[in-house]
Amino acid sequence: MTLDWVPATERSDLLADPVARAVGEIDGVRVAEIDPELADTAAFCERYGVPLDASANCVVVAAKRGGETRYAACMVLATTRADVNGVVRRHLDARKASFAPMAQAVELTGMEYGGITPVGLPDDWPILVDTAVAEHPEVIIGSGVRRSKLALSGAALASLKSAYVMSLAN
Repeated sequence: MTLDWVPATERSDLLADPVARAVGEIDGVRVAEIDPELADTAAFCERYGVPLDASANCVVVAAKRGGETRYAACMVLATTRADVNGVVRRHLDARKASFAPMAQAVELTGMEYGGITPVGLPDDWPILVDTAVAEHPEVIIGSGVRRSKLALSGAALASLKSAYVMSLAN
């Protein structure tokens, strides 16, 4: 990898506000500055030499049942697709589950689209962590902004207070 990693607590300027407030509660989180034009997974991995199976994506899901909408985050490796309409919908006990609209995801998280991360999400949001992510020694994830990435262990993600480890693949 061609990134300059530093402890995330030392560079809060590279984090969205909710991420900066939460990152100190997680052991071993590092941050690296990147070109914001290369924040999307494929471009990021190619430019910075990060294998796709070491990069994890955070997908915001809107789950609906009985006129109520609840939100959750799903963490999957970049090589995996989350089964939103099956596994995720059933876990959230929803009639319908879909990707949250971009503007809504940005507003609710306080993070930039393309940088949304489970670190610093609202406390009442479940964070569904795919087993492959939880077992990974180190994954690269968003930092809440497009101009940086976080690195941490899958175990650290699995230890977030509202995390549930499960197989999310379809």
